[in-house]
This record gives sequence, structure tokens and C-alpha cells, in this order.
Amino acid sequence: MNLALFDLDNTLIAGDSDFEWAQFLIEQKALDRELHEARNLEFYEQYKAGTLDIHEFLDFQLKPLARHSRTQLEVWRSEFMCQKIMPIIAPGAKELVEKHMLDGDLCIIITATNSFVTTPIAQALGISNLIATEPEEKEGEFTGQVKGTPCFREGKIERLENWLDVNNLTWMSFLQSWFYSDSLNDLPLLGKVTHPVAVDPDSTLKAHAEENDWPIISLR
Repeated sequence: MNLALFDLDNTLIAGDSDFEWAQFLIEQKALDRELHEARNLEFYEQYKAGTLDIHEFLDFQLKPLARHSRTQLEVWRSEFMCQKIMPIIAPGAKELVEKHMLDGDLCIIITATNSFVTTPIAQALGISNLIATEPEEKEGEFTGQVKGTPCFREGKIERLENWLDVNNLTWMSFLQSWFYSDSLNDLPLLGKVTHPVAVDPDSTLKAHAEENDWPIISLR
């Protein structure tokens, strides 16, 4: 058996779902534009530069989940999927995923974006296995806190290995492994697989891929 890992934001979709979710909530007037839009942009620039403090960002990103009922959030999420996400699914994303599935590979989306936002995106892409940052819940409602290790940078390796362990698997279970990503933030996990692939990469990842003869592809 082989393993195929896929980053989500700016890889399988041509945009960042974390960023777009915050912008969507601003448009719904669930967040104050003056207070949140500049901060959202600031965090996104830090992410692209590789300087993001993930805990500071999650405090910003998860707090809005605690301010509204789960019912209201799910209504917004459905609208968000239709308006913001479906139009930016990368044209080559489903074809790539389907190729790995036809080959019998274990396919997993692994993303720093929280699971509330990304679960329906994974479903739309036909991938049932999702490893994402988990928002804490109590009695079915979100607390605004993160549960466990954020699925970011080295945290992706920890979360993946925990997932494999729960499913009675290890790295040694796979003959080959792929990880598709656009971001310098994923260099730790890209270095763990037998086939790292840069997808529409940022400048840092592109340079690293060229230096190490990694494939560079576009799904757009």
C-alpha cells in the first residue's frame, strides 16, 4: 500500500480557506470589518512568509466559532462552500486525487485549517480522511480554543503519526508516500515522504524543490 497526502489551501484549492472564512464572516457582519480585516490580512502575510505564530492565529480564528450557535455556523458554512470554495477548487485537483485512489493509495488531506471549515471541502474533493487543526467543543458548541496539537509545520508530522497509530499503521506500512503542498511551512513533512511534490509553490518552496530535484506541478 502507498500513502498520498495532500495539503489543502493553495494546493487542492486555489486560495486559502482560513483566510476566506474570516473574510466571509466579515461580509456576513458576524465580524467587525474594521477590527478584523486588517488582522486577517496580517496573519495571511505572516503565514506566507513562514513567520506565523500558530497559537496567536488560532486565538483569532477560533474565537468567532464560540460567539455563534452551531446551527448558525453550519448555515454560514453551507453558504461559504457555495460562494467561496467551490469556485476555487483547482481544476486538476480531483483528477490528481482520483489517480491516487484508482491506484489504491491511502489518501489523506492534512491541513492547518480547522476541521469545521475543511470537513465539507474534503468531502467535495472525495477524500474521506482528514487531519486538521481541531477546535475544542463542549456540549456540541465551540469554545474558541484549540484541541490538541495544531496541524501546522512539525505539528503535521505529529498529528499524522498519531492518526497512523490509531489506525494501526506506521510509515513502514507504506512502500511509497507522496505529499503535495504549495508552502514552505510544509517543508518538515515534505522531507519525510519518498515523493515530495511542490504544487504551485511559493518562492521558498520552489527554490528548495529545484535545489533538491523535487517535481514542481500546477493544478490550476
